[in-house]
Amino acid sequence: MRLNLLGLLTGLLFGLGLLLAGMANPAKVQGFLDLAGLWDPSLALVMAGGIGVALPFFLLAKRSPTARLTGEPMQLPSSSVIDKRLLLGSAAFGVGWGIGGICPGPALVLVGSGILEGVLFVAAMLAGMALFSWLERR
Repeated sequence: MRLNLLGLLTGLLFGLGLLLAGMANPAKVQGFLDLAGLWDPSLALVMAGGIGVALPFFLLAKRSPTARLTGEPMQLPSSSVIDKRLLLGSAAFGVGWGIGGICPGPALVLVGSGILEGVLFVAAMLAGMALFSWLERR
């Protein structure tokens, strides 16, 4: 129960941060991606802040095989290979992000807010994940 509550509180804090930073607004995200127009650098500051907060914890996680808070084993990536799957997945994410102006975290915030664009984005994202899973099995 403690772990579920911690996950809920962490998710709510993340969502609140996204809302306060304006990252749940597709127009703001597209403004960051529009280098030729009225470029909005605020997303870069949000990313830098997120990396700055997370980096010390990732460095700690690399040194310990178990989570300090729960005692559970850490599940960190074991590969650092940049392959075709990684590049294609990254490109698909970037194209979807550019077209929709939404990425998965803010999309869940939009769903929670009852905004249709977020619901459609999450539905399309889940359909894409299901399609990928189906193609992987073939």
